[in-house]
Amino acid sequence: MNNDNRLKSIEILYIEDDPGDIRLTQEVLKDTKIKIKLNVVTNGKDALAYLNREGEFATALRPDLIWLDLNLPAMDGRDVLQAIKQDEHLKTIPVVILTTSAANEDIARTYALGANCYVTKPVGLEAFAKMVEQIEGFWFTVVKFPPKM
Repeated sequence: MNNDNRLKSIEILYIEDDPGDIRLTQEVLKDTKIKIKLNVVTNGKDALAYLNREGEFATALRPDLIWLDLNLPAMDGRDVLQAIKQDEHLKTIPVVILTTSAANEDIARTYALGANCYVTKPVGLEAFAKMVEQIEGFWFTVVKFPPKM
């Protein structure tokens, strides 16, 4: 993978069960200068199936970045994070926690599990859109991603 993120497409796996957050994120990202492929799964079990290319996700591409909500159906986001960071083939994928929780316990636990970043979702459409833009500005123009394995 080329480390100059501006010259390529960036694959994001967005693990989120709120349809409103998904739609807003898609809207904000479609206006970016960077080519972004946003792949969405709505529960933890599908997230791991996607990452392991199982079943309907057999042809899924490895993401460059994972955006993970903590409160998910089927499998909690904390358990998904733990599974990712314990897997030799997945642990180098950066994981950004995007959640409504501002609880110190959640922040401490997810960092202990290997999260690369913790962002509390703001309330309101404008604030949410600004948050997505700020994440985009940092992760897609400043950060260098690890090579795909």
